Amino acid sequence: MSETSPRLFIVSPHFNDAVFSCGALLAAHPDAAVCTVFAAPPEQAMHTEWDEKSGFTDAHQAVHARTLEDNRALEVLDAIPLRMPFRDGQYLDSPSIATLEAALEEIIYRSTANTLLMPLGLKHADHQRVYEACCEILPRLSHLTWFGYEEAIHRRTPGVVQARLADLARRGIVATPAHPSAHHTIDPERQALLKREAVNAYESQLRAFGAGNYEDVFATERYWQLSVCRRPKK
Repeated sequence: MSETSPRLFIVSPHFNDAVFSCGALLAAHPDAAVCTVFAAPPEQAMHTEWDEKSGFTDAHQAVHARTLEDNRALEVLDAIPLRMPFRDGQYLDSPSIATLEAALEEIIYRSTANTLLMPLGLKHADHQRVYEACCEILPRLSHLTWFGYEEAIHRRTPGVVQARLADLARRGIVATPAHPSAHHTIDPERQALLKREAVNAYESQLRAFGAGNYEDVFATERYWQLSVCRRPKK
């Protein structure tokens, strides 16, 4: 990657979110970092409905298998995996927003990224927690270029994108429709092919969503450039 190219750092709540929502962008930006926030298994053995739908008998088996799926997907896209030691909400051990904020800011600060992508936190509670933490970090790291990405599948829910844009405005963050620049040109058909291959690596998650319920991951990716314009209203 040249010195003039964006060095991407994508914050992904779960193992599949960055690829599902930003896979085509990743295909055009080799060596991007994908930071999965909720990447740790629970301390004790447990069983959840989602893990069962995904084909697993316990949470430790699920996290191990999902990590391997993520490795395969990111290898397809030449992306660099980063994993944080937090557990997602289904394991009943969610970190505080302040804890997420501090850990994310440190890992971003230590990276070589100049372009940050955060989820808009459209529906899932884990996504919303990551969104909250990123909104706290953004003003302190406003020298970086920030984008919010619409999470695939979740963005289909009527009104959620509009509600999130209104929330950003209340925080004094301007959201403008935009797309992270791609200095490394790649044929759109090749991008789509690579994304599809990467998405298909998440076999367990596609199984849980069920056939016919995840086509939105292959629709056009949508991004919003984020910038601080004023102090948020009290």
